[in-house]
Amino acid sequence: MADALATRAAAPADLAALARIYNQGIADRSATFETAPRTAADLAGWLERPGPVIVVERGAEVIAFAAAAPYSPRPCYAGVAELSIYVDRAARGQGAGRAAGAAMLRALEAGGYWKAVGKVFPENEASLALLRALGFREVGRHRRHARLDGAWRDVVVVERLLGDAAR
Repeated sequence: MADALATRAAAPADLAALARIYNQGIADRSATFETAPRTAADLAGWLERPGPVIVVERGAEVIAFAAAAPYSPRPCYAGVAELSIYVDRAARGQGAGRAAGAAMLRALEAGGYWKAVGKVFPENEASLALLRALGFREVGRHRRHARLDGAWRDVVVVERLLGDAAR
């Protein structure tokens, strides 16, 4: 029987695993506009900015993570977080993304956030299905949001209301 999935807040010791998983997303060209691989040191700031970072472990191995970043520096949007979820290639389709997203949504709500938003490539059907399962709704599409490898790419915009905003 496979080990159960466990979630927790990320710690500095997790940064190498986060970089490894994030770099898979960069290489796959299906989850981010970033193109340069990142090191653990590059990602250290994620643990210092507002918004939680959650890891999913199977046994002692980090196999997925969710990170939230401020949507905007404007005070009126202090309760809105932009969410990203990344899953190790070998662990995709096994519930790690759902575990990361659900733990992140709980952490955001506990932290007083009222909305989580995200942007997803329209071709990334697995991520869109995951977000729908987590209660996100599609609110639109940003056309030609940025270039990836020289080609314009659209993104689907999703949101999920939390706390009082959801009631």
